[in-house]
Amino acid sequence: MDSDPAALPLAGVTVVALEQAVAAPLATRHLADLGARVIKIERVGEGDFARDYDDAVRGMASHFVWLNRGKESLALDMKSAHGRDVATRLIAQADVFLQNLAPGAAARLGFGADELRDGHPELIVVDMSGYGDDGPYRGRKAYDMLVQAESGLISVTGTADEAAKTGIPTSDIAAGMYALTSVLSALVRRGITGVGAAVSVSMFDATVEWMGHPMYMRLYGNRQIARSGVGHAAIVPYDRYPTSDGEILIGVQNDRGWKVLAADVLERPDLAADDRYATNIERVRCRAEVDAAVAAETKRFTTAELDERLSAAGVPAAEVRDLAGVVEHPQLHERNRWRDVDTEVGPIRAVLPPMTFADVELAMGPVPALGEHTEAILQELGLEP
Repeated sequence: MDSDPAALPLAGVTVVALEQAVAAPLATRHLADLGARVIKIERVGEGDFARDYDDAVRGMASHFVWLNRGKESLALDMKSAHGRDVATRLIAQADVFLQNLAPGAAARLGFGADELRDGHPELIVVDMSGYGDDGPYRGRKAYDMLVQAESGLISVTGTADEAAKTGIPTSDIAAGMYALTSVLSALVRRGITGVGAAVSVSMFDATVEWMGHPMYMRLYGNRQIARSGVGHAAIVPYDRYPTSDGEILIGVQNDRGWKVLAADVLERPDLAADDRYATNIERVRCRAEVDAAVAAETKRFTTAELDERLSAAGVPAAEVRDLAGVVEHPQLHERNRWRDVDTEVGPIRAVLPPMTFADVELAMGPVPALGEHTEAILQELGLEP
């Protein structure tokens, strides 16, 4: 497999990012992995505030090392004329400018999409926000948890007794992935037309898009889907079930799978033949009965025994792993998915990007120290450090 940086899909593309926290840095980290040069503008002396979220990774923040490898850190005072001049010079030479400052902040600094693309129409500008650049919520604070609440995600997450936000920043990640998709799409179109783009992506819009199934249930079924913990609101049996030494998750997707589970795996052909449970719609109506019947049988097996039986029968199942189990997951180790990434305090482990190209391994560049590349970038622009 080729390791030449020039063979990467986005080799030769330059991205300037005025970014912080999670959503925008996620998008630009993927661009860096794909081979783009990403110049991250950070505040002098402070940097991206995600640098201070925690100190779990040898004194560095877990969010920051996750989201910022492969970038160059340029420390600028964007409130000064000098800082804005440096940024303007960089953007004039860039292919992409992406920002997720507070609503209107980039435009007030002179970095609005219309202004930047005037005389530079091939530039791709991506403005990221919490709720979009218009509407009554435009100026609201938009932290991930708040957007999860406003988008309805929290209303469908948790147990019957208690709502919960997701354990990862879902709204941030959704917006970051749509920003990434926007950049890639705009680059393809620019390759055909020569014209760039002005794109806006909001965390709210991205999360609402992901709410499609429960929203359609509300729009056309006139009901709010119930919070069901690990279980599935619309499929039964689809939950975690006890074994003699732990738990296993079983996810039956169709009526044939139910018959295989009941008759072949659990050795209960009477359940498979019971007309009350013949279709998923009927099993959902009898959720408590079905789950109790399945649980009574799964307790007869160890987790390993049941997992083997389910796998052999083709019934979807999974071990519910904690994070220690994920770090040691055999699927990651057998496929050689771990790499070392350089940082200012030495190498750290990271998993290869999900996009796996057959001919080239994606870049996993160092995590930059604050302002590490400032002097080199200023000299590149012909300016005094």
